[in-house]
Amino acid sequence: MRRDGARTPAARRPGGRPRQRRRLPRGAQRDRGRRLALKRPLVACSGAADHRQRQRNSRRGATRRARLARRPGAECALLQEVRATRDQLESALAGTPFADWHLAYAEGVSGRAGVAVLSRGPIARTAVDLPVAQGQGRWIEAEVQVPGGPALTVLSAYVHTGEAGTPVQEEKFALLDAIGGRLEELRDQHVVLTGDLNVCHTARDLKNWKGNRGKAGFLPEEQERLTGWAERGWVDLGRRQAGDVDGPYTWWSWRGKAFDNDAGWRIDYAIASPPLAERPVEVAVGRAPTYAERWSDHAPLVVRWS
Repeated sequence: MRRDGARTPAARRPGGRPRQRRRLPRGAQRDRGRRLALKRPLVACSGAADHRQRQRNSRRGATRRARLARRPGAECALLQEVRATRDQLESALAGTPFADWHLAYAEGVSGRAGVAVLSRGPIARTAVDLPVAQGQGRWIEAEVQVPGGPALTVLSAYVHTGEAGTPVQEEKFALLDAIGGRLEELRDQHVVLTGDLNVCHTARDLKNWKGNRGKAGFLPEEQERLTGWAERGWVDLGRRQAGDVDGPYTWWSWRGKAFDNDAGWRIDYAIASPPLAERPVEVAVGRAPTYAERWSDHAPLVVRWS
C-alpha cells in the first residue's frame, strides 16, 4: 500500500522496500499519517488519527497529538493524511485541546489523504486543492490571525510517494510543479508551506541514500523541484537550522531497527517565504524517546517564531 493508502502490486514502502508487518507499540495508530506541527508564539502542529480505526483509538490518537498544542503560544496545527470525513475528524477532536479551535479541512477520496489546518484564532480565508489534484485532499491554505503579528498564510500539503517510471510518478511531478507555481504567486507574503512532500532533497536527508538512488523519494527530478523553490527565495527552515549534517530525520520504518539506528528520511518540511524567513525562528523534530513511545512512523515538526 502506498503512503496515500492506494494499493500497489508490490505493496512497497518509499524507496521500493517491501512492507513487513511488525507489532506496533501499544496504543499506536496504523495510520502512517503525516504528523506535522507548526509552532510559533504563533504556531504548533501534529497529525490527526486514521479514522478507519475504531473511534476510541482515533480519539486516543488525537488526544496524544494535541499535547503539542498545550505549549504556551501554540497557535496552529497542520495535519496531513487525515484519512477521515469532516464529521469523523471533528468527532475525534472533541474532548481534546483542539475542540474549540477553528478548522479548515480538505477531505480526500475513499479514506485516502486529507489535509487540515487547525487555528486557535479566526481563519480569514481558505482555499483547497490545486488544479492537478482536485478533490484529492492534498492541499489546503488558510490565512490565520495571530496575536501581535501580521496575517499568516499556512499551507498544508501531502504529496504521495510515487513510483519511479510509472504514471503515478508523473502525477507526483505534476503536483510538485503545481505547488511551485502557487509558491511563486505567494512569495511576497508571509507564508509557510508545511507537509509531507515525500522527497529527500539531498543525501543529507536520507540515511541510506546510496541504496535508494533511482527510487521514488530520492529522484533527481523530484529534488530539482525543491532546488527551484530555494532559488526563488523559499527557505527550508529545518535544513537552515540544522546546517550541513545528516538529518534530522522525520520518518522511520516500523520494521527492523530503523528507528533505533536513526536510519530515517527527512521528508516533512516547513518552508518559509522570503519575508517570513527573515524572522527569527526555531525548529525541532519531535522524535519519540523510544520505539515503544512512537505513535506514528513520522515525527512532528515544530516551528516557533519570535
